[in-house]
Amino acid sequence: MSGKCWTPDILNIVSLLPSATEIVCALGCGDRLKGVTHECDYPPGVERLPRVTRPLIDPAQPGHEIDKLVHERLQSDGALYTLDIDVLRELEPGVILTQALCDVCAVSEADVCRAAELLPGNPVVINLEPRTLTGVLQAIRQVAGALEVDCSAYVNSLQKRIAAVDKRSQATGGRPRVALLEWLSPPFSTGHWGPEMVRLAGGVEGLGSEGRPSTAISWHDVLEWQPEVMVIACCGWDIERTRAELAAMDEIPGWNDLPAVMNGRAYLSDGAQYFSRPGPRLVDSLEILAHAIHPDVHPRPDLPGARFLEYA
Repeated sequence: MSGKCWTPDILNIVSLLPSATEIVCALGCGDRLKGVTHECDYPPGVERLPRVTRPLIDPAQPGHEIDKLVHERLQSDGALYTLDIDVLRELEPGVILTQALCDVCAVSEADVCRAAELLPGNPVVINLEPRTLTGVLQAIRQVAGALEVDCSAYVNSLQKRIAAVDKRSQATGGRPRVALLEWLSPPFSTGHWGPEMVRLAGGVEGLGSEGRPSTAISWHDVLEWQPEVMVIACCGWDIERTRAELAAMDEIPGWNDLPAVMNGRAYLSDGAQYFSRPGPRLVDSLEILAHAIHPDVHPRPDLPGARFLEYA
C-alpha cells in the first residue's frame, strides 16, 4: 500500500541510498525522484534516472581484494564513492536522502553536506541511520514526514508482517543455531538488524549482536559456533556473484563438517536486493530468513521473478 503526496508542488528528491530510493517509491513519490546512485535498481525504472554517484573501487574484483582496498581507503580517510556535483546542480534537489551509518555503503554524510552547501536553494539533507527493524520503520516515517506523505497504513502493514513471523516463530519447538554471513573473504558476521531478524525468524545468532555493526570474524569462529542453518548474503552481491566467490575460495577447513552443510541447510541469498538494504524489503528478507530456518512453519515468500534463496 502506498501513500500519496499531499502537496501539489513538485519537490525534487535525490536519493544517495538504494534503500531510500525504495522508500520514496513505496510512499508513492517516485515521480519526484530525480537522481539516484549507481547502485539503485529497484523498483524497475529507477535505473534510468540520472546517476549522481560512482564507486572508486572496482566492484568486479575478488572479495578479499575489495576488503583490502576498503580498509586501506578508510584508514587513510580516502573516499569509496564520489558525487557528481555537476549532475546534482542540474537536478536542483530540494531534498537529499543520505546516511551516516556506514561509510562502506554510501557517500559519507560529510561529503554530502559539503556538496549541499554548493547547491542553489539550500536543499534539505535527511540522514537515515536505521540499526534495527524498528529503526527502518522509523526511517520510513522520517522520509514520509519530510515529503508530507501519510505512511501510517503502509508502516502498519509492514509491522503486521513482522509480527506474523514472530508469532509463528514463538510456536516452534526449538531454535537452531544460525550463521547469517555478510561477507566471505574474510567472513563477516551479520550486524545491525541481522541478528534481530534471526531471532524473530526463530533462530539464535551467536556471531553478531543486535544493533551493532557487522564485524570481521574467522572461519574458526564459524566452526566453533557449529551453525545448524547458514545463510550467506554478501553485502551488495547477488546469488551468482556470491556463489562464484565461494567456489573460488580455497577449501575452507571444516566446511563439510558443519551441521548446516552436512544437513543441506547452507543457503545463498541475494544480499544486494534484500539483507543489505535497510528499506521496505527488509521485511521480505525477514520472511526469506524465517523460511530458511523453519520451512515447516514459515511459508516460502511469494516474490515474483526473484531468486532469493538457493542451496550453497
